[in-house]
Amino acid sequence: MKYWNLKKINKSALDKTGVIPRSISRLFEKFRKELDPNAEEEALEEFKVSRYQTVTSVKYIIFIFITPLIVNQIAKSFILSPCINYFWNQEDHSIFLNKSQEERAFSELQRFEEKLHFEILIGKIDKPSNRLINSKMTEKALELASEYNQESSYAIKNILADFLSITVFISIVITSKRQFSIFKSFINELIYGLSDTAKAFLIILCTDMFVGFHSPHGWEVIIEIILRHFGLPESRDFIFIFISTFPVILDTIFKYWIFRYLNKISPSAVATYRNMNE
Repeated sequence: MKYWNLKKINKSALDKTGVIPRSISRLFEKFRKELDPNAEEEALEEFKVSRYQTVTSVKYIIFIFITPLIVNQIAKSFILSPCINYFWNQEDHSIFLNKSQEERAFSELQRFEEKLHFEILIGKIDKPSNRLINSKMTEKALELASEYNQESSYAIKNILADFLSITVFISIVITSKRQFSIFKSFINELIYGLSDTAKAFLIILCTDMFVGFHSPHGWEVIIEIILRHFGLPESRDFIFIFISTFPVILDTIFKYWIFRYLNKISPSAVATYRNMNE
C-alpha cells in the first residue's frame, strides 16, 4: 500500500506541464471523476494518499530542521565550548580576529570617553581628577577587551558548530531521498493549489521583501550579522558589491520562474500578478 502511495506521489511530483493549462485539465478531470461509478472509492484512496503525503512531509520538515539545530547546540555547549575555552585561555593570542572588531571597540571606547567628559562638564561627576578619569577608562577598556575576547571565541565555535550542522543537514537530505521526493510533491501541490490571488500576493511579497527598492538596507543588516557571527571582517566594499548583485540575480530567477513555469501552469495567476503590481 505504501509503495503504491509513494509511486503515485512521486508521479505527481514529477508531473510535467503540458500545452493545456493545469487549471483547465483539472476541470475536465473533475467532471470525469464525478461521472465515474468508482469515484467514491477513488476519492477515498486519494484522501489516504494526501494524508500520507502531508504527515510524511510534516515529519520530514521537522526532522530535517530540528536535528541540525539540536546537533549544533549540543556540540557547541558540551564539546566545542570546553575545548575552545581551554585552548583560548591557555595560549597568548590577539583579542580581535579582524580590523572590524578593533574599529568597533575603539569607537565604543571613544564614545565612553566623550560621555565621561560630558558628565564632568554638566557636573554629574563630583571632584573630577585625572586619576578618576584614567581609572574609569581603564575599567571600560578591560570590559571591552573581555567582551570582544568572548566574541572572538564565540565566532570560532559558531564556525565549527555550523559546519557540523550543515554536514548533518546534507547527510539527511542525501540519505532520505524517498521522504524528500514526497516533500517536494507536497510543496508543489501546496503552491500550485493556491488561488490566483494568493499566488500573486506571495510573489509580490517575496519580490518586494528580497529585491524591492527598500531591501538593500535589510540585506546590509543581514550580511553584517552573518559576518559577525563567523568573526569575518565587515568589509563595506564586499557588502555593497553583494547588495548590488545578489538581489538582481534573485529578481532574474523570480522572473524566469514566472515566465518559464507559472505562465504555463496558471496564466491567470500571472495576469493577476501584473494587475496587482501595476
